[in-house]
Amino acid sequence: MSVESAPQAVKGLVRDRRATVRVPATSANLGPGFDSMGLALGIHDVVTLSLAPAGLEVEVEGEGAAGVPLTEDHLVVRAVRAGLDHAGVPQPGIRLHCANSIPHGRGLGSSSAAVVAGLVAARGCLADPEALDDATVLALATAFEGHPDNAAPALLGGCTIAWSEHSGVPRAERIEIRSDLEAVVCVPSGELSTTTARAMLPALVAHPDASFNVGRAALLVHALTRRPDLLPEATEDRLHQTQRAPAMPETADLVHRVRELGAAAVVSGAGPSVLVLGARGEVLPAVRSALSGPAANRWTVLRPGIDTVGSLLATEGQ
Repeated sequence: MSVESAPQAVKGLVRDRRATVRVPATSANLGPGFDSMGLALGIHDVVTLSLAPAGLEVEVEGEGAAGVPLTEDHLVVRAVRAGLDHAGVPQPGIRLHCANSIPHGRGLGSSSAAVVAGLVAARGCLADPEALDDATVLALATAFEGHPDNAAPALLGGCTIAWSEHSGVPRAERIEIRSDLEAVVCVPSGELSTTTARAMLPALVAHPDASFNVGRAALLVHALTRRPDLLPEATEDRLHQTQRAPAMPETADLVHRVRELGAAAVVSGAGPSVLVLGARGEVLPAVRSALSGPAANRWTVLRPGIDTVGSLLATEGQ
């Protein structure tokens, strides 16, 4: 779709502003921290938003380019519109360019990245950017996603713990993890939708399993910040990974094989990617040993690093 040209200004927006946002991939849950813990990874989408008097123009390159709509249904466009609506400004025309590196449908937070990028890009075009401060972006992104575990690290970077107040307002805090931690991600060729994975979870869980995960999640904070040698135990889970295994048997098998070698492997988000955490230099050998043989051809192994910045906004124009 082409952007129409008309010479009027839009109140509350910086008319000639171009906003570029770099947003990281994320891995949610980290084993026991279901719907609450997340980690930002050094794989990024880059979104550039320019305003126009009217119309819509969307360009997408890289991951998902062939499958996403180039209309108002595009997730980044929807997020931009939601941000501008929240700020109370009239809707302008939009020129949007997305350069995507985050794999879609692999449990690496591509949808959260799109939403956060759109909201932060909208902030960059506001005359009053505080109308979309971090707390507001997190709340709006959670409304899109249903839970803040991916949105929080995509916005803030690093490792985050997210929760909701009694009023339902989402909150998040970063924890300062050890600088010598390494994240290795094993990405399969096939996709799995979060909706499908979430539908496999039971409505109720046993009290011993809930207690188990509470203890492991608490231990996980300690392992990430002080004792990485405890990560194999600290990443154990009883609430979601086994329950989802029938939808991704190769993922479950890889997690099992890596863990047998003593490394902390978990399902990344809703899957089917696998995240392995540990001290630098100790993770990759276990992954390579687990992937020896024919299975190696079905996985792409990435060493993305941990993104400590989160969403990075740059603006041009007055």
